[in-house]
Amino acid sequence: MEIAFLTLLVLSLLLSPSGICKSLAAGPPVVNIGSILQFNSTTGGVAEVAIRSALEDINSDPTVLNGTTLKVKIKDTNCFDGFLGMVQGLQFMETDVIAIVGPQCSTISHIISYVANELRVPLMSFASDATLSTIQFPFFVRTGSSDLYQMAAVAALVDYNHWKIVTAIYIDNDYGRNGIIALDDALTAKRCKISYKVSFPSNAKRSELINLLVSVSYMESRVIILHTGAEHGLKFFSMANQLNMMGNSYVWIATDWLSAYLDANSSVPADIISGMQGVLTLRPHIPNSKMKSNLISKWSSQSHKYNHSDLRVNTYGFYVYDSVWALARALDAFFGDGGRISFSNDSKLHDEAGETLHLEAMSIFDMGNKLLENIRKVNFTGASGQVQFDASGDLIHPAYDIINIIRNGMRTVGFWSNYSGLLSTISPEALYSKPPNTSLANQHLYDVIWPGETAQRPRGWVFPSNAKELKIGVPNRFSFKEFVTEDNGTGSIKGYCIDVFTQALSLLPYPVSYKFIPFGSGTENPNYDKLIHMVESNEFDAAIGDIAITMSRTVTIDFTQPFIETGLVILAPVKKHIKTSWAFLQPFTLEMWCVTGLFFLIVGVVVWVLEHRINEDFRGPPSQQIITIFWFSFSTLFFSHRENTMSTLGRGVLLIWLFVVLIIVSSYTASLTSILTVQQLDTSIKGINDLKNSDDPVGFQVGSFAQDYMVNELNISRSRLRALGSPQEYADALQLGPKKGGVMAIVDERPYVELFLSTYCKIAVAGSDFTSRGWGFAFPRDSPLQVDLSTAILSLSENGELQRIHSKWLNTGECTTDNSEFVDSNQLRLESFLGLFLICGVACVLALLLYFGIMLCKYLRHEPRKSLRRFISFVHGKEPPKNMERRSMSLPGSSTPTTPMGSLSSLDMERPARPVRNGSVIDMES
Repeated sequence: MEIAFLTLLVLSLLLSPSGICKSLAAGPPVVNIGSILQFNSTTGGVAEVAIRSALEDINSDPTVLNGTTLKVKIKDTNCFDGFLGMVQGLQFMETDVIAIVGPQCSTISHIISYVANELRVPLMSFASDATLSTIQFPFFVRTGSSDLYQMAAVAALVDYNHWKIVTAIYIDNDYGRNGIIALDDALTAKRCKISYKVSFPSNAKRSELINLLVSVSYMESRVIILHTGAEHGLKFFSMANQLNMMGNSYVWIATDWLSAYLDANSSVPADIISGMQGVLTLRPHIPNSKMKSNLISKWSSQSHKYNHSDLRVNTYGFYVYDSVWALARALDAFFGDGGRISFSNDSKLHDEAGETLHLEAMSIFDMGNKLLENIRKVNFTGASGQVQFDASGDLIHPAYDIINIIRNGMRTVGFWSNYSGLLSTISPEALYSKPPNTSLANQHLYDVIWPGETAQRPRGWVFPSNAKELKIGVPNRFSFKEFVTEDNGTGSIKGYCIDVFTQALSLLPYPVSYKFIPFGSGTENPNYDKLIHMVESNEFDAAIGDIAITMSRTVTIDFTQPFIETGLVILAPVKKHIKTSWAFLQPFTLEMWCVTGLFFLIVGVVVWVLEHRINEDFRGPPSQQIITIFWFSFSTLFFSHRENTMSTLGRGVLLIWLFVVLIIVSSYTASLTSILTVQQLDTSIKGINDLKNSDDPVGFQVGSFAQDYMVNELNISRSRLRALGSPQEYADALQLGPKKGGVMAIVDERPYVELFLSTYCKIAVAGSDFTSRGWGFAFPRDSPLQVDLSTAILSLSENGELQRIHSKWLNTGECTTDNSEFVDSNQLRLESFLGLFLICGVACVLALLLYFGIMLCKYLRHEPRKSLRRFISFVHGKEPPKNMERRSMSLPGSSTPTTPMGSLSSLDMERPARPVRNGSVIDMES
C-alpha cells in the first residue's frame, strides 16, 4: 500500500508547470533554504550544528552573498518509518525554499528527489545510497560519500585478505538493500561473492535479531559485513558477543556508520567498546586543513549553543558544513549571473475533494536549473577537503580510512582511494600528484588486531555445522527520407536527424523517456510551420527532424545548437557547350586582361631603357624604337623575341618576366581547356538577382520555408512559385524549362540539394548560398533539455560523431563535385597573380634605380658641365666601345688630358667635328 500511495504522489507531481508566479527581486535580503533531518539521531544532531555553524560563518562573511542573509528551515522526520517520513517530507515541500540540505536517510531522499526534480529545487544530500544519482535525479546533489565507493573499498579489503565469500547483514530499506547490491557488484569484480544475505526490518525485535545471528553462525563464511545504522549495529555487536561470534576465526567489517557514531559521541560506554574489539570499519577520508581545524576548535561552543553538547563533529558534520558553503557560493554566482528567486504555482496540483495533502501549495523554483548548474560548478577547499563534482555528480577523489577498533579507541591501518583503487598506507592526497599505480603488488596495510585479540589473519571460512514520457513530433517525410522518416514495415522512426538526437541524448547526465510521434501522412512532406506551432501549443514536447532555424520560429520556441549548417541555394540546368564566339576571353577577368597587357608594355619600356645605350637592336629613329618596344614586349608571350639583351640588368628583368609569362600562359591554357570541355550552367542564371528580375516560374520543396522567404524577403510573386514534392519532380521540372511547363530554377536548402545532386548529374548549383542558417531541434520556451542538448551536440561535433553520422546517411555520389561548379569558377582573377606581378614590378623598379644610379655616377665623374638636359642626353647617348674609351683618355702630343668618349654629352657629339689645340680631331659621330 505504501508503494502504491507513493507512486500516486510521484505521478501527481509529474505535471507541466503553469500558474501564478510569486517572485522576489534578484539578490533579496533574505534567502530561505530547507533541511530535513532526524533530530534524535547522531547524524541528525551533528548535521544541525554544522548547518547553523555554516550559516553563522556565511552571514558574517562580507565577501559572500553581498549582504543577502541565508536562513534555514529545518524539518524533523522519522527515517525508520518510511510512510510517516514521506508525508513529513512532502509537507515540508510546501514551503518556498531554493534548496534543501538533506535528507540524511535514503528512503526519504528517494521520495524528495522525485519532488525536487519536479519543483526544480536542488537537494544537497549526504545520503550514501548509491542509487541516488544524478542520472535518475538531476536535482540530487550528493555532497558526501557514496556507497558505490565505500563498497568498492570493502571489496578491496576482502580481496586483499584473500577471502572469497562473505556474509552480508543489512537493514531492509533502501539504504541497506542498495548498499548490498553495490557490494555484490564490487565483490563480483574481484571474483568474490556474497554467499549469504540476511536482512531485518527496522522494527525487528531482539529475539529476531538473535535468530538472525544464529543462522549466520551456521554459514560457511566467517567474514561478516554489517551494513545498518548505529542503533541496530550496536545491538548486533552486543548480541554477537553473547553468542561468541566475536572471537577467533570471525571477521567483522562495519560500514561507515560505526566510525561516524564513534567520532561523534564523546563518551561511549566501555562495554560497547569492549564488545567491538578487532572490528574493521571505514571512514570517509577527510584531509587535514585549516578549515577543518577551525571547525573542530569551535565545535564545542557551537554544540552547546544548539543543545547538542554531547556530540562532536564527524565526517558528516564536515560534509554538511561544506554543503551549506557550496550552496552559498553557488547562490553568489547565481545572483552574479542575473539569477532571481521566483516560484510558480501549478494550477493542476490540487487535492481531490476531501483530501488534505495541500498539493496546490507546492511551488516550482523557476530558475532552479540555473542554480543547479552553478552548484555543479563550485570548486573550493572546504572543511572536508576539495569540494568539486565530477561528471557523474559525485565529489572528486573519493577515499576512505580503514579503521581498526582496538582497546579504547580507533587506529588507522591504511587508506583506500578510488584514484588507484588499491589499499595503501600512503594518504590519498599524496597519490594525486603521481600517475595512478594499479598494480596489486603495491597494496599494503598496517597490521590489524582481529577479533580474539590476534594479529594472525583469520581464514575467513569454516566448515558449516518513473519520469514523464516526452511526446516528440517527427516529420514523416515523403521525399529525402535519408533525413527522417517512418519505416512503414516496423513503424520505427529513423534517419540522419534521429541518429543525431539519440547520440546527443546519450551524453546527457540523466535519462530522458520519450516517444516519437510521426507528423504527416507520409504521402507528401508535412508543413513544418504547423509542426512548430504544435510544439508552441504543448501538443508536442519537442520536434526532432530537419527543421530549419528561422527568425519567425525563434520568436515562439527555442532551438538547440544547429547540428548541420544549411542555406538556400539555386538549382539550375546545365548544358554541354558554350554558344559564344568570344569564349577565348573567358579564362581571364577584365581586370586580369588589363593588368597583363599593362605589364607587357612596362617590361618592354624597362628593357628598352636598360638596352638602348649599348644595344643596336634598341636604337634608331623614335618611330622604330616605339615599334621595337611593342614588338619585343608582346613577342615574349610566345618566347619568339629576336632582339638580344646585352646588359646584366636587362637580362635579369627579362628572365623574371619570362617566368611570369610562362605561368600566365599555362594558366590560361588550362582554364580555356576547362571552359571548352566541361559542362557549364546556363548563363542566363547567375544568382538570386536573375530570379528576381525574371517572370519565369521558380520551384521550391513542399513544406519548406523557402516559399515564404522568396515571397516576403525577395518579393517574388507567389503566382510564380511551383511546389515540388520529390527529387524526380525536381529533375522533370528543370528539364522541361519554363517554356514547356517547368521551372527556370529551384530554390532549396543545401543538404537536400547535395543529396539530389548525388543522383542527378545534369543539374548544378548557380551562385552561392544566399542565406546562412542551420537545422536544430525545437523545444518549448525555457526547456532545460534545449540547453543540455545544445551542449551535447557541440560535444558530438568536437569528437567527430556528427561527421560519422553524416557519412552514414548522406554519402554523396560521383556527380556532386562536377555539378557544383559555378559559371565563373574557371575564370582566373587578378588576385591569384598579384604576387607574380608584384615580383616583376619590384624587379623593374630596382633595375631602373640601379641603372640610373650607375649613369649618374658616370655623368658626375666625367661631365664638367652639369644640367638635367645634359644628363638626359648623356643617358640617351650611345655607349662607345671599350678600346676607344681607353684610347681617348689621353691624346698623343698633348700634355692636357682629354675627355673620355663615353662621357661626352649628346649635344657635343651632335656638333660638327672641330680641331683641338694640338691639331688632332676627335670623332663625335653618335
